[in-house]
Amino acid sequence: MTTKTWFITGASAGIGRLVTERLLAGGHRVAATARRPEALADLAVRYPDLLWTAALDVTDTRALRAVVAHAFEELGRVDVVFSNAGRGAAGAAEEMSDAAIDEQIALNMTAPIQLLRAVLPHLREQGGGRFIQTSTMGAHITGPGAGMYHASKWGVEGFLESVIPEVESFGVGITMVEPGMIRTGFGASLSVADALPVYADTPVGHLHAYIKAAGNVTADAPGDPARVAAAIIASADASPAPRRLALGSDAYLAIRAALTGRIEELDAGKDIAGSTDFAA
Repeated sequence: MTTKTWFITGASAGIGRLVTERLLAGGHRVAATARRPEALADLAVRYPDLLWTAALDVTDTRALRAVVAHAFEELGRVDVVFSNAGRGAAGAAEEMSDAAIDEQIALNMTAPIQLLRAVLPHLREQGGGRFIQTSTMGAHITGPGAGMYHASKWGVEGFLESVIPEVESFGVGITMVEPGMIRTGFGASLSVADALPVYADTPVGHLHAYIKAAGNVTADAPGDPARVAAAIIASADASPAPRRLALGSDAYLAIRAALTGRIEELDAGKDIAGSTDFAA
């Protein structure tokens, strides 16, 4: 594998941390950004010549642009941008606070959009590169109590799918990584809305009870984070760039069922769709 330079958001924990560690161990350069870059101090000691760090709140668009510009200026070239920062939220639509809704959109949708916009001029000027976005099987499926999380992920995927043909002639490839449930701390850092008693006997109420009892709902997930990290890194060498990368048997089965169900729903309305055309 040819050594590359990566720019990573959300690099201090979870999949972002594992990808960073594996890249450094393989001799790659990494520009690792996080809200708390001090969490990467141990890696800075072990890989002083390979690791570049910066504090970054990806929801601060001005700061994001400045950090991106600084990274490209200091490193000269970035081959792969791994947009990984994100968070989940749980709660019924009317349970969610305005702040929680704003956070989901800002962190999971607006920040990746602005990151891609910030790096594209640099990637074009250097003759190409790869943009990898951490998405989720939840960009295809939905579940009660996760409406804003699904909305943010469906939204960012719609944006990225639209941009793929805009930039492919510049040698820029875009991949949306769609994992299932992975055994990380993601499930322990959820933003959980205050429960409304009226929902107690509904699917949302059952979700609240499950989260409260489990603490970390991804603690026993089937997905192996080390294997997920390895697959993400390997995808950067795939040509052409895979548009979507489902990771985990649960992701594959859930996404396939959702897509099959939509085709069936669409076909069921075929006659109605055709009936609204002008008469021949």
